[in-house]
Amino acid sequence: MEEIRKNVADNIAALRTSCGMTQAQFAEKLNYSDKAISKWERGESVPDVTILKQIADLFGVTVDWLIAPHGEDDRPAAAEAPSYRRHNELLISLLSALGVIFVAAIVFAALLIAGVPHAWLVFLWAVPLAATDLLVFNAIWGVYRRNFIFISVMIWTFLAAIYVTFGVLLGAWELWYIFFFGLLLQCATVFWSGIRVTK
Repeated sequence: MEEIRKNVADNIAALRTSCGMTQAQFAEKLNYSDKAISKWERGESVPDVTILKQIADLFGVTVDWLIAPHGEDDRPAAAEAPSYRRHNELLISLLSALGVIFVAAIVFAALLIAGVPHAWLVFLWAVPLAATDLLVFNAIWGVYRRNFIFISVMIWTFLAAIYVTFGVLLGAWELWYIFFFGLLLQCATVFWSGIRVTK
């Protein structure tokens, strides 16, 4: 058991450093504390099987590889996979957000042909929808640090869309006070982003 503990510790540390990841960045991807990562890499504790599988998937290796001994020259080529994976995840997220804008363009064209006034408001609403889309994909990929940015963009663009829509369509420009809700939501987001998970 002691040998397996040492192998896991050495392999996790080697894979993490080979990808240029800090313990904090690695911890964020697994939704664990950096203290837990530090204990794993010192061999003081071993992640449970589900976390070992998650780590193996993250680095493109098998669980068997994580628990086996390896020399310095025995690092899998798959250890470079996370950089490609992050690149692909970013492109998929951006393509999805672009899809929202594309749908907005189609709706805009249809409204324009139908002679609906203020059809450009569709693009205004596409921005918070695209931010929501990015937030969902970001949560799927597990890059929680960016959630704060996407939630903030979503809050303020959604409120701006409401304000401008009511102002243009109903002349209700006095609804500026809805931005106070934005301040409250932004404060809640700041506090929420400060919560640290310890496992």
